Amino acid sequence: MATASEDRAATDVLKSLARHLNCLNEDNKSARKRALDAIKRETIEKNLSSGTLQEVFDSLMKSLLKCLSDPAETCRETSIQIITGFIRSVPTPENCLPYLMPALAQRLGGKDILEPAEELRLALVEMLSLVVEVCGKHLAPYLDDMMKILQRTIIDPFPEVKKESCKCTVSFAMCVPEHFHMQAESLLKPLLQTISHQQSQVRVSATQAIGAVIQYSAGKNVDDVLSHLAQRLFDDSPRVRKIVTVVVGNWLLHLPDRYSFFHKLIPLLLSSLSDDIPELRTIAEDLWKQVGAQWEKENEDDLKDKMDFLLPAPTLYTSGGERPGLGCRELVVRNLSKLLPAVSRDICDWLVQTRVKTAQLLRVLLLHAEDHCTQHLQLLLTVLYHTCADTENDVRTQCLESAKLLGAFVSPEVYLKLLLPHVEDSTSCSSSSPWAPLMVLGAVLKGSSREALCPHLVQIGDTLAHPEVCQGSHQVLYVDQLLVCVDAVLSVCQVDCSVISLQLLKLLVSVQSLASQQEQHNKAEECVRCLCEAQALSGVCELYRQHMADLLQWLSDSQHTWTSYSIQKTQLEIIAVQSGPVVGEFLPGLMPLFKSCVEASRDPELRLHMFTMMSKLLLDSSNTLDSQGKFGKYMEMVLQDLLLPNLVWRSGRSAAAVRTAALSCLLALLHGATFPAEQVLSVESTLSSQLICALEEDSRLARLLACRSLNSLLKLTAQQLNSDSLNKIYPELLKRVDDSSEEVRVEALKSLSTWFSSLGKNYDTQSCRSHLEFLFQQLLLYMDDPESKVQDSVLDVLKVASEVDRDLLKQQTEAVREKQHSPEYCDKLLQHIHSL
Repeated sequence: MATASEDRAATDVLKSLARHLNCLNEDNKSARKRALDAIKRETIEKNLSSGTLQEVFDSLMKSLLKCLSDPAETCRETSIQIITGFIRSVPTPENCLPYLMPALAQRLGGKDILEPAEELRLALVEMLSLVVEVCGKHLAPYLDDMMKILQRTIIDPFPEVKKESCKCTVSFAMCVPEHFHMQAESLLKPLLQTISHQQSQVRVSATQAIGAVIQYSAGKNVDDVLSHLAQRLFDDSPRVRKIVTVVVGNWLLHLPDRYSFFHKLIPLLLSSLSDDIPELRTIAEDLWKQVGAQWEKENEDDLKDKMDFLLPAPTLYTSGGERPGLGCRELVVRNLSKLLPAVSRDICDWLVQTRVKTAQLLRVLLLHAEDHCTQHLQLLLTVLYHTCADTENDVRTQCLESAKLLGAFVSPEVYLKLLLPHVEDSTSCSSSSPWAPLMVLGAVLKGSSREALCPHLVQIGDTLAHPEVCQGSHQVLYVDQLLVCVDAVLSVCQVDCSVISLQLLKLLVSVQSLASQQEQHNKAEECVRCLCEAQALSGVCELYRQHMADLLQWLSDSQHTWTSYSIQKTQLEIIAVQSGPVVGEFLPGLMPLFKSCVEASRDPELRLHMFTMMSKLLLDSSNTLDSQGKFGKYMEMVLQDLLLPNLVWRSGRSAAAVRTAALSCLLALLHGATFPAEQVLSVESTLSSQLICALEEDSRLARLLACRSLNSLLKLTAQQLNSDSLNKIYPELLKRVDDSSEEVRVEALKSLSTWFSSLGKNYDTQSCRSHLEFLFQQLLLYMDDPESKVQDSVLDVLKVASEVDRDLLKQQTEAVREKQHSPEYCDKLLQHIHSL
């Protein structure tokens, strides 16, 4: 109530303003502006008491409100400033509400907003916010006007108006909660239109307003806004994601009907626990702890037994990390059956962001559910199979973390019963992603404890070593996951892996057979070394010595069905090469396997592979096949049963390739091993005949190998061949001196040089003079060859031949010297002969 002095002061002010009030009705906008400026100076800008201002405002209110519709923008602006100043200063601003609210509703709340200037619309909304602040509960009768205004201003084109309207909505909801809920729903539609505005601060304000509207409404529209808030969790602006987190957290704490919406709100808050911004994660963690603690307190009776008899924390937390509180865990467990179907749906969404966010949420849910995951294991595994095939690396990473949690919380007896059948038959879950079950198994094994896993090692090892698994696919990802599984078993169980050492070695051999990348080979070899270390073996050779008999039997059981496409042939090569000297200890098991695989009836490409493998081993026989000095016992079998049958000419390119490979193997046998000459002599006739035939092969490489093999054969028999055998060989070698390949010509000449060196006491030069005469004549012709390399080689051969019959060679050389274009080579030869 104003005092007498304040009344007199108000009367004086009003008298001084009488003329200016009359000017407000002038047609001239300048006059109206001057009048408003004068009113402003004489009222709110003067140091008047609040009581005086109240009296003046009551008298001027209608005139000032009328100016809100003034055609001149400057006049409207000044009148807004005056009214705002009065509202802020007077002691009972609610007195103006009967006149102010209809005026504002007219200007802002109509179907068409009458105020065209966006700055003035902002000023009017700011005035409305001030009215809400100072009038509070007195605004309850004007609920309709407020709603009309806010419905329009929230979707105003001017962003600042949107933000101020959202702010005003929050304040109004808090001022009159007992009335606000009756029309709160009417604000949701404009707010949901605004929540996707391009300016992040507008999105922040709209989210805050939605939070308040739902909080103080009847709670029937939570479902309508959840999808929009969920979208804001993917917002590029951390401020938007932060306010969504805060809003959802407050709903979980304070929403009257929050228990009905736990299963819908919990995923939104838990999603923020995986946000990229540390501050946001901290806020989400604090809110979640509050929610859990509050729920725990509200349900203390239900949780009494669990609180009194708390089970020890899972081994997952023994190395650090904070375990979620009991209330938080119980909230997730009780809602998990409702959450997982939604997770399984959203994790297949076409948007990458949605899949990543859902995968992160799944990990958080499993971390809270702990051993309660068991009852949902079938669904969880199905989800993980699908996500492991996702093209996005972030999705796969999160899902593998979830699989590790399953290993930590679920008994191996349970998860192996469901997992291993899918590993054995990968097409049962996805024909396009056969590696998915293996990927899940590898991650689950990594998460398991040694104590829990050890009793099931044999079951795991047998499954992984099963042909359908270890040879299931050549795909790079599949092979990678096989290695991951082995690594997981070795890293978790360590020394205990000795019980499945053979199974793991079979698997690693198969992986190397399938591997198409060097990294995979390197990783497999590393796993083999780790397997050795786990058993305290001195090296890889010791590991193979321990299992070689079983490995050879494993391969022998299926060797009758091998074809060119069989992986077993590569497995055999890996075992033979990597075992090094150990392979020489198991020749009784190995050689029959070789013999069976190179029979003439077998696939040509298989025989080709086997001969190539044998060549590698024979070239280093002292460290492989002959490491124990026992390979000589198998020499006759190798020659008679393996090589000679495959040197017999057969039509076709495949047969020619096999003959070339057999020649390569023969050369390695003759060149790389030291065998008694008697064993070679026993098959010399057949062997030399086959080699002579091979000199006529179409393949340059075959002819080259045949020449080299004959050379090695002559060296190995060292002057022990009879004249007939020797005289069969040289004409064929002489033909090769005319070969189209220079390399073959040179090798043929080297063989002829060895042939001359092989003429021992058994070779009668007199009875064989015609052979020598023919040979000298032919070789001397090549002294005039256009290729200098051939000329040099011929000269070297004839120098060796001069030791066989010097006079005959001298006679023949002198006879042809004058006829040659390059007599200098003959001169060199004659000079050598004279020096003998």
